[in-house]
Amino acid sequence: MKDKGKENLSGTGPLLSIVIPLYREGAHFGTSFSEIRRCAESTSLSCEYILVDDGSDDNTWEVIEEICGKDSAVTGLRFSRNFGKEAAIYAGLERTSGSAVIVMDGDLQHPPEMIPEMVRIWQGGKAQVVNTVRSGRGSRFLGYKLAARLHGMILNTLSGFDLEGSSDFKLMDRAVVDSYLRLGESRIFYRGLVAWMGFRQVNLPMEFVEGRKAGSSWSLPRLVRLALNSFTSFSTLALHLVTFLGLLLFCFSILLSFNTLLQWMQGSAVPGFTTVILLQLIFSSIIMIALGIIGEYIATIFHEIKNRPRYILMKEFARPDRSPDGE
Repeated sequence: MKDKGKENLSGTGPLLSIVIPLYREGAHFGTSFSEIRRCAESTSLSCEYILVDDGSDDNTWEVIEEICGKDSAVTGLRFSRNFGKEAAIYAGLERTSGSAVIVMDGDLQHPPEMIPEMVRIWQGGKAQVVNTVRSGRGSRFLGYKLAARLHGMILNTLSGFDLEGSSDFKLMDRAVVDSYLRLGESRIFYRGLVAWMGFRQVNLPMEFVEGRKAGSSWSLPRLVRLALNSFTSFSTLALHLVTFLGLLLFCFSILLSFNTLLQWMQGSAVPGFTTVILLQLIFSSIIMIALGIIGEYIATIFHEIKNRPRYILMKEFARPDRSPDGE
């Protein structure tokens, strides 16, 4: 794969690959793509674009087909249904052939003006991964900001990596992309796995920009599922915390037993059910939470052992003279 990168540097193939996952973005993507392409071409590198329609139920695929028909550097992929952004990113990365790959959203929430600076850092050999880190969350409602911050704090604690403010907008060297594609799990967490892989990484601050979508496609249940998936697929610390909590409660129960026995022997035991009821409620709640955490990990194992494909492709639109390797 490294030789392919050298081939691209000589001008015989695309050098910079840009992967754009899309979902219900037909209303604005034609204009957005023009802006993304303008910024990418300002790097003076040859480019290819991988557009992935994640099972949209609007005219997103028609817009992609129109762009592909006019531009031989564009490849369009259409899923048979909505498999999620993580799967769309993976499918796009599988089709890339550039020495460097950028993943970004299609609604300009990820500023395409940052592309030249990301490429400059990569070309200078300073980093194999250029991350963009949000400096804010714009005008989104307070509940979303608090939930996002809480998710980041918990994930940082569980994973051991600083993912606060991280985004999917990244530039990765070909070696990083190849390593990512060799990872075997089916329930993937793109941001966390890129951090986990290591390599030389730098962070660029990114001002939050409101996207052109009329509304967010991330409903509360989908955000909760994404959070649970990121936790269970990236760290087992929650299971260790359950074990630690069990040991802590066991020690507490021994002390409480000694105290109760001592009061009974002294004849000062107070009759009543208040303490018993409170203890039952506390312990029952903790047991249910522990079982829920364990259940999430079992569900992850269940999905992994089925070994189903990450996505099912319904259509692919690429120029006829292009082979699967992009040569």
